[in-house]
Amino acid sequence: MDSLPKFSVSMSVYKNDDPSHFDTALQSLVKQTVKPDEIIIVVDGPIPKEIEKVLVSFQENNKNIIVHRLKENMGHGYARSIGLELSSYEYVALMDSDDICIENRFEKQLSFFRENSEVSVLGGVIEEFSKETDSSLLKRKLPETDAELKKYMKYRCPFNQMSVMFKKEDVLASGGYKDWFCNEDYYLWIRMALRNYKFHNLQTSLLKVRTNENFYKRRGGFKYFKSEAKLQRLMLSKDIISLPIFLSNVTIRFIVQVLLTEKLRKYFFKLFTRSN
Repeated sequence: MDSLPKFSVSMSVYKNDDPSHFDTALQSLVKQTVKPDEIIIVVDGPIPKEIEKVLVSFQENNKNIIVHRLKENMGHGYARSIGLELSSYEYVALMDSDDICIENRFEKQLSFFRENSEVSVLGGVIEEFSKETDSSLLKRKLPETDAELKKYMKYRCPFNQMSVMFKKEDVLASGGYKDWFCNEDYYLWIRMALRNYKFHNLQTSLLKVRTNENFYKRRGGFKYFKSEAKLQRLMLSKDIISLPIFLSNVTIRFIVQVLLTEKLRKYFFKLFTRSN
């Protein structure tokens, strides 16, 4: 393991996160076969004492923790950008505050980077669950190679963002994280693709990701649709997609994100984008 590069983990936490889920996420980091050299935690605004207690306890028991506190809630994209700036190492892994890293996640990703130095962004498969006791998990597996991902990106986001590890220098060279409602990650991948950075997805599971009713609710509504449609217009203007693909993408998104009920939207995602 000594030959693997050093890396940072970046995550954020905010007032509505579940303290026990946050604690489980943190513990999954220290149980890794290759442990992070530093963990950046951006506290996105004031947090309740239950979350604060988890955070303080984790700091007391682990010496490689950097906590950065924002005075007010600034949102996902801003917290990501702060975490990126604070990261000390070339490789940065992302994680959400309620996910569970599979114990060899970082070993797999760092080993791949060691053998494939031309790749800038590396993701993998996620397993979705709603309860800790779930035995059957829905998997979200995305295309593997750079060519496949650049093609897939014309239609959908090419990465499970919480599974990603990337080269900090390449992300910063592409402008880093910028504000784009609920689509900061997709926007970043588009800008990196325009600079010809290489993408890859491992075809093995890296994380267990919690889902609930809000998971699907966040993926709907007119504001979310407007954000997605604007992103499609950007790809059209940069010649990433053609006009027919643009019209098709926007039409499908309007149906799924605006017209479908929450229950039907959940069924759609499970039927067309997940597998057992």
